[in-house]
Amino acid sequence: MSMILSASVIRVRDGLPLSASTDYEQGTGVQECRKYFKMLSRKLAQLPDRCTLKTGHYNINFISSLGVSYMMLCTENYPNVLAFSFLDELQKEFITTYNMMKTNTAVRPYCFIEFDNFIQRTKQRYNNPRSLSTKINLSDMQMEIKLRPPYQIPMCELGSANGVTSAFSVDYKGAGKISSAHQRLEPATLSGIVAFILSLLCGALNLIRGFHAIESLLQSDGEDLNYIIAFFLGTAACLYQCYLLVYYTSWRNVKSFLTFGLICLCNMYLYELRNLWQLFFHVTVGAFVTLQIWLRQAQGKAPDHDV
Repeated sequence: MSMILSASVIRVRDGLPLSASTDYEQGTGVQECRKYFKMLSRKLAQLPDRCTLKTGHYNINFISSLGVSYMMLCTENYPNVLAFSFLDELQKEFITTYNMMKTNTAVRPYCFIEFDNFIQRTKQRYNNPRSLSTKINLSDMQMEIKLRPPYQIPMCELGSANGVTSAFSVDYKGAGKISSAHQRLEPATLSGIVAFILSLLCGALNLIRGFHAIESLLQSDGEDLNYIIAFFLGTAACLYQCYLLVYYTSWRNVKSFLTFGLICLCNMYLYELRNLWQLFFHVTVGAFVTLQIWLRQAQGKAPDHDV
């Protein structure tokens, strides 16, 4: 018999379980699958927003949106379109009921356990498809799944269910490549946005001065070619700092400090063309951006919550 067995709501950034159904089956196969729930919760930040894991007689499906993942366990013959339509309903209701501030600041596991009432009602409806009155929505979901099918997570990439996991990277066609070298960063703060804008401004100022230096060189005003190189290196360093602020790369902090060092060297060479305040501005902005890069780290691994 095809049916939904259980469902959970999990915070993506750290795997904290926010809510879950409480009347799940107690069979050996189901208990084994619940171990996979815990393993997947630790990898949500590295996975696409729509995935399926096949575990023999059962499937685990989940979707992620706005920092929250909605996960369900069903039998292997349960229709895909019903499974993801069920998750879509959970998502819409959860977003309507709880604001992002509450979900982001939650510290206790299952602090929204009352959401289980909605999970139970929705699960009963979807376990009796004849009672569903959402044929149009199901048609839309079927088309969406056809155009953008869920990523199938291979068991060999997940590891064993006894707590030993393998680090894996995901290559998801249609959702981009997501790997351990390109993890999601923590949400940008106001200071991070200001740092990004200031770094762009410094890069633009260096670029403009570089073009002016080229004009002076062409007019034979005795402009040093090395000044032109210093201006353009400063521009490249500022733009690369912007890149490091937005994207995660390996050795990101080391690269940011080296880039800041290049900015300092360029400004030391340009001290004859800039006054003290201009030098102070460029170096201070470089230091500020480097600090923001260091503060905005990749989303951390999940603690071992009982999911």
